[in-house]
Amino acid sequence: MNRISKAAVGITALGLFLTTAATAPALAQTPAPDAAVDGVDPQLLDAMAAELGTDITGAEDVLRFQADATGTADDVAAATGDAFAGTWLDETTRTVYAAATTDTALSAAADAGAVPVAAAHSLDDLEAIAAQLESSSVPDVIPSWWIDVASNDVVVDVVAGGDQAAADFVETLGVPADAVRLQTGVEAPETLATIRGGIAYYINNQGRCSVGFAVQGGFVTAGHCGDVGDSTTYGTFQGSSFPGNDYAWVATPGHTPVGQVDDYAGGAVAVKGSTQAAVGATVCRSGSTTGWHCGQIQAYNSTVRYAEGTVSGLIRTTVCAEPGDSGGSLLAGNQAQGVTSGGSGNCSSGGTTYFQPVNEILQNYGLRLLTS
Repeated sequence: MNRISKAAVGITALGLFLTTAATAPALAQTPAPDAAVDGVDPQLLDAMAAELGTDITGAEDVLRFQADATGTADDVAAATGDAFAGTWLDETTRTVYAAATTDTALSAAADAGAVPVAAAHSLDDLEAIAAQLESSSVPDVIPSWWIDVASNDVVVDVVAGGDQAAADFVETLGVPADAVRLQTGVEAPETLATIRGGIAYYINNQGRCSVGFAVQGGFVTAGHCGDVGDSTTYGTFQGSSFPGNDYAWVATPGHTPVGQVDDYAGGAVAVKGSTQAAVGATVCRSGSTTGWHCGQIQAYNSTVRYAEGTVSGLIRTTVCAEPGDSGGSLLAGNQAQGVTSGGSGNCSSGGTTYFQPVNEILQNYGLRLLTS
């Protein structure tokens, strides 16, 4: 997109300023369970507790479980090899499930501490189908697709009235019938953008977006907020990718970024690292339009077809968001997960929101996440 249209489409704000005092590598080590609750902001814990129907102690217990489950998931993936079909959590029962395609791998998953689940398709197979979708001429009735590891299939989202066209298209792919599932009546996602004044940073004096996470020398945010060279309140876009991806970074000479996220309640959430949470983990988002909201991770490597173009590799969640929340931060406890890309629904009736993984942004631009 050209500079003006991109700024017009991609601007709303999350106003989370992630800035930092100390440095940490782009890929953090798996935190110890107790470290998962160290310094976690009370506002985030309150939001988690409300989402989970528990109290602060219960929310902290979930964070400890998530941290421990990350190690279990890594062990399962290493032990099951090509037969690996994904892992996911049940936070109610504190269970890590692991799918695999062979008896040997199922046994290895159990030895690693997970509950084994037999699967027909490996994660590699499902990702290959998702890649085939991305390289095909997908009809407009399909706005997005994602891998559901618990169901062991690729879910193809279909807008109302598009069932037959979607089914006809999937048939042309020549993939196993049980490997693809149509989910009909879906609302098409759109970038969470609006041109209006408010807290956050402004782009070319035309619109605004939110700071995502602080990095050495600046901050990361959504790519649909601006192009390379666009000016902002705090500096200039040094890198931007949208569509295809939805990430960008802004250099902020003369300013001091710190490893925190604004909690919109007079305080800040400390960022401790960027360890990826598991499917099923509870995550929380902060945005200037709707404040703190929480939900669960549904899938990784999701693909969305926005009106402006297709974006791949996104985190799909049940966290709600609304126009104005674009570009802001997604956290799992004190671990940075991603920046808000777009979604559907709202925070009254609920919705689906997609996030660009933060580690991919850090790696692609060679940036260092700042932590408190």
